Amino acid sequence: MSSLAQRGGLGSFPAPSVIPGFRLTFGFTLFYLTLLVLFPLSTLVWRSSGLGLSGLIAVATEPRVAAGLQTTFLISFLAAVTDLFFGLVVAWVLTRYAFPGRRVFDAFVDLPFALPTAVAGISLAALYAPNGWFGAPLAEIGVKVAFTRLGIYVALIFVGLPFIVRTVQPIIAELEVELEEASATLGASRWRTVRSVLLPPLVPALLTGFALAFARAVGEYGSVIFIAGNIAYVSEIAPLLIIVKLEQYDYAGATGIATIMLAISFGSLLAINLVQAWSRRRFGHV
Repeated sequence: MSSLAQRGGLGSFPAPSVIPGFRLTFGFTLFYLTLLVLFPLSTLVWRSSGLGLSGLIAVATEPRVAAGLQTTFLISFLAAVTDLFFGLVVAWVLTRYAFPGRRVFDAFVDLPFALPTAVAGISLAALYAPNGWFGAPLAEIGVKVAFTRLGIYVALIFVGLPFIVRTVQPIIAELEVELEEASATLGASRWRTVRSVLLPPLVPALLTGFALAFARAVGEYGSVIFIAGNIAYVSEIAPLLIIVKLEQYDYAGATGIATIMLAISFGSLLAINLVQAWSRRRFGHV
């Protein structure tokens, strides 16, 4: 066997690459990750280290802060779960069906990426206000959206949906229709086909989209403050509390809240990544 064949992947040698070698690319990776991610985060942790563990616990257990953290993470989780379902449906429709205006609707999915968050917040607040197009009919049946936790939920669904759609779409496009036809030929019901044939290869992508949507929701600010009402203990989010602390020159409290959010977010994303890695091993997809 020739050395060229070995380099092509038949032997122990890796295939030649057109990009620079591992050492150079790994060095650049470490440099930029350290400069743009690790250094700012470590500075945040260092600034809050003056509080100590007891100080961080005191900040987290402050009633207003605890309510804000609960509102932020609970509603972010619920919004990401909702996006998980509707994002899968939207991605399936846009990928598997041909209909007039499909490209237009596909472009609409990316609007939350391009639209300034403040514009999104003002638009949602106007739509769901008691005299808005959507808010007025809902108010007649006793449902108030704007300036409540429900408004936060709506805003976070809006900003998180594209992450699910864009993550799942390429995987759906690669699924072979013949697998569904074979399942139907063998007598499987539609639900059995969805559960046994379609969902397993989509699970890793769905978890990735969920993690991205959840992370975006936790840190969202602009689209939320206009529709939330920002009522303490009711509809006040943690990012707003950081701004409030900074305006009060309470830098220790602001960095404390930020550090707590960082720890909870990192733990949540780590858990999601572990589940994602397990699902890839379980269903045989990398």
